[in-house]
Amino acid sequence: MEDRAMMPIIVTAPEGASLAHLDRYIAEVEAIAFQEVEAGNARRVIVRSGSFGAQGNVNTGTVFVPLTLWNEREDTAQEIAQRVRMRTMGITGVRVIVITPPSLGVRGVGKPLQVVMGGASYEELAAWRDKVIARISAENPRLLALDSDYQERKPQLQVRIDRNRAADLGVSLQSVGRTLETMLGSRIVTTFLKDGEEYNVILQAREEDRATVDDLGNLYVRSDTSGEMVPLAALVTVDEGASATALRRFERLRSITLSANLAPGYTLGEALNYVEQVIREEIPEGVQINYDGESREYRQSGERIWLTFAFAVLIVYLVLAAQFESFIHPLIILATVPLAISGALIGLWIFGASINVFSQIGAIMLIGIACKNGILIVEFANQLRDRGVEFVEAVIEAASIRLRPVLMTSLCTAFGAVPLMLSVGAGAESRQAIGSAVFFGTLFAVALTLFVVPSLYALIARNTQSPQHVSQAIEQLGGDPV
Repeated sequence: MEDRAMMPIIVTAPEGASLAHLDRYIAEVEAIAFQEVEAGNARRVIVRSGSFGAQGNVNTGTVFVPLTLWNEREDTAQEIAQRVRMRTMGITGVRVIVITPPSLGVRGVGKPLQVVMGGASYEELAAWRDKVIARISAENPRLLALDSDYQERKPQLQVRIDRNRAADLGVSLQSVGRTLETMLGSRIVTTFLKDGEEYNVILQAREEDRATVDDLGNLYVRSDTSGEMVPLAALVTVDEGASATALRRFERLRSITLSANLAPGYTLGEALNYVEQVIREEIPEGVQINYDGESREYRQSGERIWLTFAFAVLIVYLVLAAQFESFIHPLIILATVPLAISGALIGLWIFGASINVFSQIGAIMLIGIACKNGILIVEFANQLRDRGVEFVEAVIEAASIRLRPVLMTSLCTAFGAVPLMLSVGAGAESRQAIGSAVFFGTLFAVALTLFVVPSLYALIARNTQSPQHVSQAIEQLGGDPV
């Protein structure tokens, strides 16, 4: 997680709540957020009632808290967010979610953990979701604000029209629908001009006249045949119920997404592995598991980065095999890569970092950095053997003579990563991961390369020949050395 100097706070009231109801709770969250402004950790507080997008849910609001610059505060965004979470836990009646935006350019301000369950019907998925949430809530307190995007809590009124009775009274279905639209919703009927400005004329019943279901009895429609006013309650029946706010699909399957925030120190990889295990133990095998948001980016990037690492090792091996005209010498040189990776892991442990996309990029860089030391020793040992130096003496002399260039190049590379390792401010987390992996990986590799590479060379390269010997043998046989 990077410190993005931004802390959105999502406030969600019960389904069907009005903006006035939501505003009372947003004011409480706003007051808590202003405490960080007074402490010098935030610059301002920006509040928006109502959600973004086409749905326009009035029960959701957002409090944006831009944090001060990195050099103007001591606490990180994660520490500030955790403090605000603890303060907002006492607010009852709404759900408050404090978010630290994800890294790597992932869009949106959703929770980092987002696991998608796909199946045949929403009813089955909802039943399995309840089992999973109940177990996770009882077992794992490090998953915060665990929830799903399928909630059957949206209040719903189904108005059923008695068509036969409406026909007998001469009331059209269009008149009933238009009356409900105008009085309970709103409708623009015309405009008027005043002082050069155009204003809409909006018809709507007063708020106190559309607060309960019984208010439908106060609405009237006009009969098309007799012209009399007919009470709407004589034509319709109302059924109260609840439904989901939205029915979502993911990769063309009906789906329910489980989402949660992570407690400090709890990595996304650990959380995903735990949730996957719970899902596989609690629900049938027919349910498909997928990911969204930051979790999807994490899974895809993680798989691709290891594939990139494998291809990098393979390409280096093939290039070295072509250069040395041997399949043994590249193996000796590539033995330095595990040493460098071990040093990188030690560096990550010292700095308290994790194995993430940034540290994996540093590991890929170490392939070329570590192999360079082995190339210097193996190539010079082959040259000494070409000059007729005895095998063991050539190995020892190559390691001692190449000590200085190995140290010069490795130390320059290692200390070039020190600014990354000690960086502060914007993006420091990603730079520290790369810098610590390169710095400690390079030092660890150079410290052991001077012993491991000559030892391996002495063990497995005794019966090998250098490219020059191979070319000379081909010439003696009358072939083309090229």
